[in-house]
Amino acid sequence: MCGIALSIGPEADPATFRRMLAALAPRGEVTETRQENGLLAGVRRLRIVDRDRAVQPWVAPDERHLLCFNGEIFNHHELRAELTRLGHEFRTLGDTEVVLAAYRQWGGDAVRRLRGEYAFVVVERDGGRAYLARDPLGVKPLYWSRVPGCLHLASEVKALVGHGAPINEVPPGHHGWVEPDGPVRPRPHVDLLTLGAGLPVIDDPDEAALLVRVALTDAMRIRLDTDLTVGVVLSGGLDSSLALLHARELHPDCVAVTIGVPDSPDVAYARRLAADLGVPHEVIELRPRDIRLADVREAIRISELTEYGDIINAVVSMPIFRRLRELGVKVVLTGDGSDEVFGGYPMYHRVGPERSRRLFLHKIRNLCRTELQRVDRASMGHGVEARVPFLDLSVVELGMRLPLDLKLRDGQEKWIVRRAFADLLPDYVRRRPKNPMSYSSGLHERARLYKPLFARLHRSFGYDLLEPVRRDFDRLLTRCGNDLDRALAEGLARPDYTVLEHARDLVGAARWNAAPMVRRLVNPRHTRGGDEAPLPG
Repeated sequence: MCGIALSIGPEADPATFRRMLAALAPRGEVTETRQENGLLAGVRRLRIVDRDRAVQPWVAPDERHLLCFNGEIFNHHELRAELTRLGHEFRTLGDTEVVLAAYRQWGGDAVRRLRGEYAFVVVERDGGRAYLARDPLGVKPLYWSRVPGCLHLASEVKALVGHGAPINEVPPGHHGWVEPDGPVRPRPHVDLLTLGAGLPVIDDPDEAALLVRVALTDAMRIRLDTDLTVGVVLSGGLDSSLALLHARELHPDCVAVTIGVPDSPDVAYARRLAADLGVPHEVIELRPRDIRLADVREAIRISELTEYGDIINAVVSMPIFRRLRELGVKVVLTGDGSDEVFGGYPMYHRVGPERSRRLFLHKIRNLCRTELQRVDRASMGHGVEARVPFLDLSVVELGMRLPLDLKLRDGQEKWIVRRAFADLLPDYVRRRPKNPMSYSSGLHERARLYKPLFARLHRSFGYDLLEPVRRDFDRLLTRCGNDLDRALAEGLARPDYTVLEHARDLVGAARWNAAPMVRRLVNPRHTRGGDEAPLPG
């Protein structure tokens, strides 16, 4: 994966372009550029597939088209074979060359053949027209801004803020052409708000469990197709445990990484699972007092996130990917997206079966600017590529065909996933209740202390040129009685929390952070830094 930057138009400026590309430096290992009249294109490339020959920007054999590509195409072997039969010749074994060949063969229909996590730009070198495309779920980002005489495109907001112009996002599952001086109006190639519509509901538990197992296993398999060491972000919960189980089974070289307060639930469960599987395990032990304002500021700078809860999760995520980089791990699996697809949050069950589908689709449609943005920035900000098997399009489409009572049953969320892998999951993982990463790690409330500063720090980096920090949607939905339309309307009417709401939140966080100190004063022998939790047994 990479960071890409382009300036297209008669006013494209080399000095400005170099600053854009420099802002993306952490996303890769090597800088590769091509500069022509009216076209400046560059990539900060993380070398993963055909590391020595898959250079970018990639230029077609007839030099008509130029490609800047960020991501991974997991079915590139199959596509290469098909394109070879159609007469295309290849100079590398990488997926970058396959993307451009697929576009030249099938045009805009090519994206419907790509199975992967990607964002890319194809430029017609003669006229400067650009074709933009982003993967269905928006795992990989793509932004643009326009100034007189130039269209700027980049993988991150921070590369565009220097222009001082409004910044826009290419929506997930969208693609289309744009002229250098024309409007940017990509159209959907996948409509996330209609996934599964018109297809029969799968309500038989045995059939559903089999289909979930097949789809998830395949999504894991294709993301483990690498000769590099694979890391797994392991919380000890259901989703990350499944990722580790598959990595251990399907890849000869994997390592797990966990973060948390010593003896927190995450650390206890993760230690046991890694030991049972015989997988090397790195535990990043932090105490709440280890998180400082500088850490929060850096998390905001890297993540560019716009909801408070996501920023807090980013603070907890950063040390994980920092440690993976130190270990030399460049590819990692995460369990992100499972809750949004298989009903891991109470909100889905509060609204009832009839309204839950719309809420599921709303959350999935917004993952690109919440959970997926956190994963992309936290990982790529440290030169690590995160892959998200639970958000393979086939898995998401299947999830939208399952009724709510297969997702929550017998008091267990994600019941169908537990059923699908009951023979592989240890009982202590299969029966473990849902625990959000940052809460069960014991670090969430420490980061929450700095919450009133988030919006100001966000503005200091110029990220409000895209959008300002706003209230957490989940809390807003609860406040609005789980009425989605009302929550959306209220979010537009008052995006941020009031001063009083911030004050109340700060008092709650301060009380939580003061509790360990009070316990130590009352009982000096008590030295544990987080909630006490026995090892799972």
